[in-house]
Amino acid sequence: MEISVTPYTADRIDDVVKFENDLRQEEQFWGWEINEEYIRSVRDSFYDESFKDSVSLIAYADGKVVGRIDSSMISSHFDGSTKAYLDWICVLKSYRHKGVAQKLMTELRKELGKRGINTLIGLTASNDEAKSFYKAIPDSIMRDIGIWINVETEKNSK
Repeated sequence: MEISVTPYTADRIDDVVKFENDLRQEEQFWGWEINEEYIRSVRDSFYDESFKDSVSLIAYADGKVVGRIDSSMISSHFDGSTKAYLDWICVLKSYRHKGVAQKLMTELRKELGKRGINTLIGLTASNDEAKSFYKAIPDSIMRDIGIWINVETEKNSK
């Protein structure tokens, strides 16, 4: 199976929506709906300046998107550095254990390296399959505990 990795750009939204729907056909635990509002938000993100430091890649095999990885830069006055945050990596269940996630991770690390980023930070999923994948990434260390904190915004308080 040949896997190609390419940047996720606005002209590939339809391919990714199909991927999102395929994910839901193979597994039933996804926590957001693929609807017009979602698609509009994603489309708008490609034209929003605040997403300029996001890196999103998609993997194609057999003529369709079978995996995706998303990250964004985090600049901090804490130590004057810029790191990257791994927001999401996912592969269709039917394409797992075939090198797709590893190829996505390799390509993301190359792209981040070109941008001068030397650290990628991510939360790990709690399932055993994900933990096994993250432990197998070369030059990685599992440490700390992730936390999700909801923040009240003007948009969601109305």
